[in-house]
Amino acid sequence: MEETARDFVGRFGAPDLVIANAGLGIGTHGDDLADIGKLSRVLDVNVTGMATTLAAFAPAMRKAGRGTLAGIASVASFRGIPGNGAYCASKAAARAWLESLRVELRGSGVSVVCVCPGYIDTPMTRVNRFRMPFIIDADKGARLIAGAIASKRRVAVIPWQMAMVSVLMRAMPGWLFDRLAARAPRKPRDLSL
Repeated sequence: MEETARDFVGRFGAPDLVIANAGLGIGTHGDDLADIGKLSRVLDVNVTGMATTLAAFAPAMRKAGRGTLAGIASVASFRGIPGNGAYCASKAAARAWLESLRVELRGSGVSVVCVCPGYIDTPMTRVNRFRMPFIIDADKGARLIAGAIASKRRVAVIPWQMAMVSVLMRAMPGWLFDRLAARAPRKPRDLSL
């Protein structure tokens, strides 16, 4: 990534926008040692991949005093969803990383945007064997993500219905969340990474 960024900056200068959209998901169980390998792979792609992409371009953008670094987290970053711990943990880490980066770059002229989409109809969600509330098609998702990035919002949850869900999820007392989430459907564990 460092070589790619150096080549790009050498030919075109600092970019105006870098979007890191690393996303890999698979069902996991926290009480199964066999799933720790899955956790490691998901964290590597979803967190390290995103951080590496943004870090490779950040110095040139800071030097230029402009631009936007955008990372795609998820609504799943706000609470730990049973059967989806690796994905939730990775997207929570991505959200925290982006927040740290935003503060580190404060005053540099470089904006950092964290987008937390809900369900978007993609091959990754099509494997789910449960109803996904407020699912949107990929074209609409792309438009909403582009709008959130253009507005340079610190954290943007899309679509707006999932933003409301995320507020409720964060405000819900632990005992109530545990009771409701225990009955939630699980992401398949038998997918290939």
